[in-house]
Amino acid sequence: MIRPDPYRAAREGAALVDRSDRGRLWLAGPDRATYLQGLLTNDIKALPAGAGCYAAWLTAQGRMVSDVRVYELGDGMLLTLPGPRASLVRDRLEQLIFAEQVSVEDRTRSWSQVGVHGPHAAGALTVALGAVGVDLPAAERVAGFEGLRCERLMGGAGELIVVGTDELGGGLDVVAEAGLGAAVRSGLEAAGAVALPAAVVEALRVEAGLPEFGVDMDEDTIPLEAGLESRAISFTKGCYVGQEVIVRVRDRGHGRVARRLVGLVLEGSDTTVVPVRGAALRAGDRDIGRVTSAVWSPALGQAIALGYVHRDFTEPGTTVTVATDRGAVDARIRALPFIQRHSL
Repeated sequence: MIRPDPYRAAREGAALVDRSDRGRLWLAGPDRATYLQGLLTNDIKALPAGAGCYAAWLTAQGRMVSDVRVYELGDGMLLTLPGPRASLVRDRLEQLIFAEQVSVEDRTRSWSQVGVHGPHAAGALTVALGAVGVDLPAAERVAGFEGLRCERLMGGAGELIVVGTDELGGGLDVVAEAGLGAAVRSGLEAAGAVALPAAVVEALRVEAGLPEFGVDMDEDTIPLEAGLESRAISFTKGCYVGQEVIVRVRDRGHGRVARRLVGLVLEGSDTTVVPVRGAALRAGDRDIGRVTSAVWSPALGQAIALGYVHRDFTEPGTTVTVATDRGAVDARIRALPFIQRHSL
């Protein structure tokens, strides 16, 4: 069971999230946007300075290499992505550079990243940025970010980048050199932001209905299966790797894939029964899928899960069964997200 105080901070106050699990790449050079445009699923060339987007990198077969958040800073692009994928993505990006004027640098170790979430996140960040020498108007401006906006700021001890994020239902991340990042974290804690343990972060992620690469998505996943089309895919941009598969599924298959990621709410008198990752999902005698993430939701007071089911069982309200260590438990398909995002 999750302790209530950190969770309450995320829902009612300000909560601090350690983002050491994220990878950070820096792309520089005048061709960076054009270069990424041909590789990623979203419209990178359309990003003005100060804007960002969520995207995926696919193989020619339409399977995911990684998901990524891209932020255009004006003189370079910051890419944040799952930490275990950073080195692989950097290497592949470098291998694909031919005549383009673009460089790729892995700054995962040299830069730190900390997030702040919750309805009081903006106020806490304003205080923390002021503590490291950022002037008040700039601190208030970036604390008011909506969506995946971004801006580089100058503090008394150096540069930092503030980015908006859609993770955990919305928040703000600060990316900076390690020493400055630690000072920002201390400032957030002094402003009342409560550090979230991993179990609370996971509960918030699942409540927000956000699949995580390496958990709910992997190298065999087509983005449409994970429901990423509205967030990660531009259907009006030019060609990119894997586009043919995506367009074929959309146009010839009418968007129907063999399986879809759905939300599941477990039902029954014992709401503490949380299935394990990989637990079987069944409809009668038919095996229809697997659980990929499951948590106990403090907000809903019951166990919830993400999982893939056969396309015939994706309709919200459909009843299935989930295998648990206490036997089969009924679950109902639910539209995502479970909990709507909060305002900063």
